Amino acid sequence: MSRDKADNQTVRRVESLLIMKLRIAMVMIAPSWFGVLTSVHAESDYVVVASKATIQDPAWKKVADALLQKHHGELVTYDGSVKQSLATLRKLHPLYTCFVAKPKSVTQQYVADIHQLTRKYNDDPFCDTFWGILTGYDAANALTIAQNSEPLTVRKVIANTDIAYEMVDEAIVYDEQVQNRMIRKKSGKAPVTMEGPDDTTQAMVEALNKFAPDLIVSSSHATEGDWQLAFSYPNGQFKSKAGKMTGYDTDDNEFPVSSPNPKVYLPVGNCLMGHINNSNAMALAWMNSVGVYQMIGYIFETWYGYAGWGCLDYFVEQPGRYTLAEAFRANDCALIQRLLSYAPQAATVESELSENPEYHGKLTARARQDGITKDDVEGLLFDRDVLAFYGDPKWEARMADAPKAWNQSLTESNGIYTFTVQPNRGVKSFEPVNRNGSQRGGRPLVEFFPYRLKDFSLLDGADLNPVFADGFLLVPNPGTCDPSKKYVVRFQASRMTD
Repeated sequence: MSRDKADNQTVRRVESLLIMKLRIAMVMIAPSWFGVLTSVHAESDYVVVASKATIQDPAWKKVADALLQKHHGELVTYDGSVKQSLATLRKLHPLYTCFVAKPKSVTQQYVADIHQLTRKYNDDPFCDTFWGILTGYDAANALTIAQNSEPLTVRKVIANTDIAYEMVDEAIVYDEQVQNRMIRKKSGKAPVTMEGPDDTTQAMVEALNKFAPDLIVSSSHATEGDWQLAFSYPNGQFKSKAGKMTGYDTDDNEFPVSSPNPKVYLPVGNCLMGHINNSNAMALAWMNSVGVYQMIGYIFETWYGYAGWGCLDYFVEQPGRYTLAEAFRANDCALIQRLLSYAPQAATVESELSENPEYHGKLTARARQDGITKDDVEGLLFDRDVLAFYGDPKWEARMADAPKAWNQSLTESNGIYTFTVQPNRGVKSFEPVNRNGSQRGGRPLVEFFPYRLKDFSLLDGADLNPVFADGFLLVPNPGTCDPSKKYVVRFQASRMTD
C-alpha cells in the first residue's frame, strides 16, 4: 500500500496490546557472534504438517499424500493450534516444512503462529527451515500445486511498479505512479519507455493472458478482494470472486483473466493480498485461475515494507542465486539480524499478533549511529510475522541466471569452509540495484549450507563480522566496496549427524 514513511503515516492502524514474552535463553547481541545450538537431532529433509481434521478429509489427504510421495517426506499432525506440532518438529528439524491447510484455516493468527513456530526448532532467533503454506481455492486446486514438480525458470515478468530491468530477461510494466508510462524490456535488449494507455486494465489482463509471464510483481492499494492498478491516478482494478480473477476498467468493462501457466507472484507493496478472509479472497483466485504456484502476501495493511520489498533484493536482483522460498527466508534472516543489531531485546521476544506493535526497550549505539529509530524497530516487529508464503517450499522457482552485482561461493575441504565474494561492479558492487519501494537495499549476503553445521570456529574474515547459524552464513552488507580487498570468510565446522 504505502511506498515510503510519509505515506505510511496515513495508514489506519488497529489498536492492540503488544504482550512481550522472553522466549530465548541464548541471545546473540554482538554482530560477530558465531555460536550455534550444538545438540544433534534426527533430521528429516521434508515434513508435511497438517491438522488431524485436514487429514481426515479424503480430498485434502490426497494433497498431503502427493507432497509426501513427491518429496519422500514425513507427516506430522496436530489437534487445535499448529503450535502443538513444535515438539515433533524440534526433534525432526526438517530442512523443508510444508503446512497443508484448508483455506478457512489460514487465518492471520495461523500465519503468525507459523512464523513463530519455525523460529523455535532450535534456540537461536532465526527461522530454522524453508517453509510454505500449501492451500488453494479447494482441494483440487491445492492438489494441482502439490503434484507439480517441473522447476520454473523466470524469464518473463509483468508488473505495475519499477523493477531492476537489467536483471530480467523480458518485462512489461505499467507504472502505478505515472499515468501512460509503460516500460517494455525484450530479451537481450535495453528497456524502452513507451506511451501506455490511460487505463491499463485491459492491457494488464492481455499481458497475463497472452504474454504468459512467469512472475508478477505488484504494488499500490489492495484489499483481500481487489487490487487497484494505480497508486496516484485513476485506473481500473482486479477483483476476485469464487476463485476467479477479473479486470474492471474505470468504465466498469469486464476483462476475464485466463493465464494458467505456472508462475510466482510478489505483491511486495500490496496490503492484505495474503489474507484469506473468505472464499472470494484474492490469494485463492491467484492460485486457482491465474496459475500462481508460489506467492508471498501481507495479511495486514502494510506500512513499513521490509519483508515484502526485500524479497526483490534477493530474488529478482540476485537472479538465479535463490529459489523464491530461499529468497523469502534470506530476507527473513536479514530482518532478524537487523533487529539483533539495533534492538536485541526486540529480536528475542515473542509478541502477540498486532498491526501496531510498540517497542519500549533500548536501541544500540549502532542504531543511533545508523539513524535507526524506535519507529523502525516497530516496523521490523510488524513485518516479522505478517508476510505469508504460499506454496510448496521445495518447488524450485528461480530467476533465469544473469550477471549479478557480486558472485559468492562456498567450498569445503576437510571441515574447513571458505566463503568467497567476488565483486563485479567495482566500488558500487554492494550498493542497491534498484531503490523503488520501501526499505530497499543494504541486505546482508546470505549463503545457505547444504546441511546443518555446528561447532563453528572462525579462522579468517572477522573484519566482515560474519554471523553463523546452523543453516546459513550471513555477512552484513559492506556498503561501499573496496576492489582491492579480499572478501573471504574461512571457518571450521562439523556436520550435524543423526
